[in-house]
Formats: sequence, C-alpha cells, structure tokens
Amino acid sequence: MRKIVSCEFNMDTACVELRLEDGTLLSIDCTAIENEVANSMYQRSELDWLIYNDPLAYAKLILNGDPIRYLKVVADRRWNEIDFE
Repeated sequence: MRKIVSCEFNMDTACVELRLEDGTLLSIDCTAIENEVANSMYQRSELDWLIYNDPLAYAKLILNGDPIRYLKVVADRRWNEIDFE
C-alpha cells in the first residue's frame, strides 16, 4: 500500500478520506461498509467507535483486514461479557 499522508472522517459525506503521498484521495463510504458487514447494533457501534476515534485504523481494517472476522471477535465478545442483570 502507498504511504498515507492524512486520514480523517468527513461528517458531511460520512466517509473516511485518505490522502496518499502521490496526491490520490481515497474515500471510504462508511454507511455502505456498515450495511455490508455489520449485522447488529453492537457491530455498528464498534465500527462507529473506530470511525470517530481512530479513522486510520478503520481505513486499514477495511482496506487490508477482514472486517467481518474483526467484528465477530471484538464486538460480539465485548457485548456478551456485559452482565445485564
């Protein structure tokens, strides 16, 4: 992957935007990603946390990782550990 110069979430477009060192602007449509990979409100919440708090990690997860596996491991486990009694 080419070097990332900047990465930020654009609230107006609901996209994580990456600027690469060669001047390329890459835009990730977060709504479309959530519709494809998140099956529960807990998984959507996990993606939202990444988008707002660590957009670079979100971009790397979507471009290089396995977001479905990540959500099954992280989001589902985290919410299953909560005692609702």
